[in-house]
Amino acid sequence: MELTPYVEKLRAELAVAAETGGEEARALAERLAVPLESAIRLTLLEALSAAADEITRELAPGSVEVRLRGLNPAFVVNTRQAPPDEYPPAPAATPTWDDTAGEKGATSRINLRLPDELKARIDEAAARERLSANAWLVRAAAAALDTAAAPRPTARPGGTDLGQRYTGWAR
Repeated sequence: MELTPYVEKLRAELAVAAETGGEEARALAERLAVPLESAIRLTLLEALSAAADEITRELAPGSVEVRLRGLNPAFVVNTRQAPPDEYPPAPAATPTWDDTAGEKGATSRINLRLPDELKARIDEAAARERLSANAWLVRAAAAALDTAAAPRPTARPGGTDLGQRYTGWAR
């Protein structure tokens, strides 16, 4: 998608608006037009990205991505459709818990309703770790349960802890 026509249109609109302010305003608008071009392009890219996110939410399990090629964005549309009773397989996550109660590797499906803001944060965290949202949630749940089950350090008579406990993943 070529952004230049939109940037030029905004530049022309700025010039028209500056004409009402006289010669000084017109000269100022001309001086500001070139430095503002990168800010205008960035703003347009942000708007396109937000639109792609909204479309993706409505298109699930399909998606729309905005990719930057040179100075211009390109849209990538994935219209993959899953049958209503079939979900795409989740990538295998390395469990951090002892699964002696059942068959190794057995999984269960759960429906989880999340606020949009929380889901977006989960997607961002999963992307940072190059995991699917499902694998990230499995790890987070396992870590939360492991932390909750871990014994807490006892306090000294003066109220201070005997030590510090660190949990989590290291790269």
